[in-house]
Amino acid sequence: MAGDVLLAGIVLLGSSVQWLTGMGFALVAVPALVLLLGPAEGVVLANCASGAICCAGLAGGLRQVRLTAMVPLCAAAACTVPAGTWLTRQLPESWLMLTMGALVTGAVLLVLRGARATALHGTKGAVAAGAVGGFMNSAAGVGGPPMSLYALNAGWTVREFVPNAMFYGVVVNAFSVASNGLPTLTGTQWALVAAAMTAGALAGRALASRIPEKQARLLVLLLALTGGITAVGKGLWAL
Repeated sequence: MAGDVLLAGIVLLGSSVQWLTGMGFALVAVPALVLLLGPAEGVVLANCASGAICCAGLAGGLRQVRLTAMVPLCAAAACTVPAGTWLTRQLPESWLMLTMGALVTGAVLLVLRGARATALHGTKGAVAAGAVGGFMNSAAGVGGPPMSLYALNAGWTVREFVPNAMFYGVVVNAFSVASNGLPTLTGTQWALVAAAMTAGALAGRALASRIPEKQARLLVLLLALTGGITAVGKGLWAL
């Protein structure tokens, strides 16, 4: 019972920050879900929940999606998702924990630093970001940071970024769920996850007008960094 409540709390927090900032569900929730459910189940649940949230968030912004950038991004992600799935099935749980924690930690540090690179410009940049994001999403549940770095290098505003990030999240998580499968949760757990996602959406929307965007994003990244480092520590301890 306590585990189910904790599961709902993790999903509630992740959903809240996603609706608050337009990003962050996987970064915040994956390390905690991995610690609670194990690497495989934690990742596939994050794929399902993140995909559902992106579907809901995209409903009002579909016309703002830049298909010229999204097509190469999503096509490249589709090609590398199977590689991420293969990796998760080959590594022992301790190494999976370590790998996922390292990917989350590295991704957060790159986003915090605001990494800029000529390799992330234009169509080639979209393909590179999509390929890395697809692999990371199916292997560790966190495919968003490469997309964020691409948008940063492309000079997108936040208003431009959010609907495109939602579109990318729908597609890459659909591919990841198709590749990884569904998590083995009970009916009660699925109901709790759905309720937590709904409550998180309401909370995130309510807070969006009260918390400055820059501070909210920094909080999301610091939470994700803490979770990533914790997962790395647990992975090392289990080796």
